[in-house]
Amino acid sequence: MQEPSRYPRCKSRNLLYIPEANTGSSCISNFMVFVCVAPVYCICVYEMDVLEGWSMRYKSPFLNEVQRVLRVRGYAYQTEKTYIYWIRYYIKFHQDQHPSTLAEPEVERFLSYLAVNRNVAVNTQNQAFNSLIFLYRHVLNKPLVGLDACRAKRARKLPAVLNRPEMKALLYELQGHNRLLASLMYGVGLRVSEALRIRVKDLDFHDARLHIHQGKGSKDRVVPLHPALILPLQRHLSMVKQLHDTDVAAGYGEVHLPNALERKYPKAARSWAWQYVFPSQKLSADPRSDKIRRHHLHPSTIQSAIKTAAKRAEIHKLVGPHTLRHSFATHAIENGLEIHRVKGPPAKAVL
Repeated sequence: MQEPSRYPRCKSRNLLYIPEANTGSSCISNFMVFVCVAPVYCICVYEMDVLEGWSMRYKSPFLNEVQRVLRVRGYAYQTEKTYIYWIRYYIKFHQDQHPSTLAEPEVERFLSYLAVNRNVAVNTQNQAFNSLIFLYRHVLNKPLVGLDACRAKRARKLPAVLNRPEMKALLYELQGHNRLLASLMYGVGLRVSEALRIRVKDLDFHDARLHIHQGKGSKDRVVPLHPALILPLQRHLSMVKQLHDTDVAAGYGEVHLPNALERKYPKAARSWAWQYVFPSQKLSADPRSDKIRRHHLHPSTIQSAIKTAAKRAEIHKLVGPHTLRHSFATHAIENGLEIHRVKGPPAKAVL
């Protein structure tokens, strides 16, 4: 076999590419062949149409296969990182044994270890559990059955809620786009991920509506846009448009598009309608394709801003972005909104 050349998209990763022209077989012309150089040579073959716009990340061909299945099935990038983290943890826990050689007893040992020895929260153990369910069901095609692991206990905690004076003081201490983002999350009742993923096309100022895509449970919904937010959002978008025009003039200006829209509409990634309403201050490489793009703000940005604002406002509660959603729901119920409507598509709250 000819010495494989390093695939350009892999950069410094220990993954080498064998051009299909050197394989000596025309029957695999639609495939790319990769060789993992450490710790042993393992040949992996992937269909080119599946890998288009997709960059390798891991030295392990197995983890690359897990990543590929996650992306083919349309999982969010954060879910992808979480699942691969727990799958790697699971493999390390069993002294680097391949998961195909492990079964239900080994999964039970791992989950019990997390609950008993590590004393993890119930949501943390559930993340690990869901990761392994995905691994065995969709990657190894060996669904888990009859698990009897020790499960972490869910503690019943009441969420922190800010009263109206505290909410007003918190928003007063925020500045610029952080204040607008927090006002939007409180005024409409959004999760931080939903607010950050809003694109220009999702705002309907004429009918005062906001279209939320891929919310919790991959559900879409339309929520009313508070009238007090319309003018600040319009002013904010004028500044974002200037930033986007600057990016386009410099040869950039693209954003990540969901699913296969980038292949279907090649120019959409640079169009104004698809730009994020709250873009990052810096360009960065897309972790899925290595393309230089402007992503939305990182959640840690608004998390840090809200915690700092709460400290300045002398609010002695555990305050985070999700506190705004809980406060929205509480104030909406106080205004006479029925609780089932708060649990469903959120309505307007009083800013």
